[in-house]
Amino acid sequence: MSILEMTAVGNSGWIGHSGPDQTAAKSFYQDVLAWTIRDMPMQDGSSYGAAVVGETPIGGFSPMPEDQGSWTIYFTVADVDASVATAQEKGATVVTPAMEMPGVGRMATLTDPQGARFALITYESMTS
Repeated sequence: MSILEMTAVGNSGWIGHSGPDQTAAKSFYQDVLAWTIRDMPMQDGSSYGAAVVGETPIGGFSPMPEDQGSWTIYFTVADVDASVATAQEKGATVVTPAMEMPGVGRMATLTDPQGARFALITYESMTS
């Protein structure tokens, strides 16, 4: 089985969980999927709960609570702004405009024409 690097364009390189109780969500997925949850330090001094399989972080748990639990898939693109524009031309709606996340990259969250939520990301390592 081949594993794509998270920076491979078109790959679903990251998954993000949002919900009302991050602690409960972490515990649930640790038990159900046998994930290891590790605090991943961010450049602003905060930390982000990362889901780890083996030694590889595959996703994380947002510290910002939301009323309803959901997962967002982050698709890697070469240029977030260009990809957002194309998605909008094809009927997508922007939920969160493109923004820089220091130490991570540039990302935006959208819904596709059928209402499915997804995110686009260009990692800093791709532009360095």
